[in-house]
Amino acid sequence: MKTIIDLQRIEYRYPGNEEYTLKDLDLKLTENEKIGMIASNGSGKTTLFHIIMGLTKPSSGTIEIFGKDMIDEKDFIDVRKKIGLLFQDADDQLFCPTVIEDVAFGPLNQGKTKDDALEIASDTLSFLGIESFKDRINFKLSGGEKRLVSLATVLAMKPEAILLDEPTTGLDEKTKDKLIEVLAKLDLPSIIISHDAEFVNKVTSKIYTIKEGKVLTDKDIYLHSHVHAHPHDSDHKHEHTGTVHSHGHPHGRDEI
Repeated sequence: MKTIIDLQRIEYRYPGNEEYTLKDLDLKLTENEKIGMIASNGSGKTTLFHIIMGLTKPSSGTIEIFGKDMIDEKDFIDVRKKIGLLFQDADDQLFCPTVIEDVAFGPLNQGKTKDDALEIASDTLSFLGIESFKDRINFKLSGGEKRLVSLATVLAMKPEAILLDEPTTGLDEKTKDKLIEVLAKLDLPSIIISHDAEFVNKVTSKIYTIKEGKVLTDKDIYLHSHVHAHPHDSDHKHEHTGTVHSHGHPHGRDEI
């Protein structure tokens, strides 16, 4: 299996803080993997995404993406073309006056002609079922609508992998169901951060969490809900070292 992202011994702490947000963290994403990430606020999930994209520099550790070591800022230029990041706040992603302009911006930046970029943007909006948003003004969109347009800006760049930070924020149940359909159709390696455990269970193949600065796999964590949840391989006993509130059960039990 081709490795897309390989982080080893990552450490990071915010300036002025004595405690590390991420400490001795390892994480690997391979092709065809869809990883869900459920953890408490302040655990470092968003920081982890920013480190992968080169937006935040770790204190120590190694970052390898698409088989290449990431050392300097210039190394991440290609990463940002190949990995699509959905920011936690849609307002950080949308900056053009209209929806179609924002969605076409990425393809234009990739060297597409204006006509080709607009066609890609229109096709992407149609794929998400929001083609009617095309000429709408961004700042007049609702929070949920902004989320969908933000996702369109990511998908329009035809990424080879995606990182989604709280994609269901502001979505009603009908729109969330539509998003589940869309993600099911996407054959892309992905890491999805969400507090919506039911959603994560439907769109990922395995669920991880972050505890005390480290990524814990299903061999380390115990997911539970109103109804008891358990790993698929119930015959394999393992030590539980953490707790995440969830609806349902984890899909996979692979180590990082």
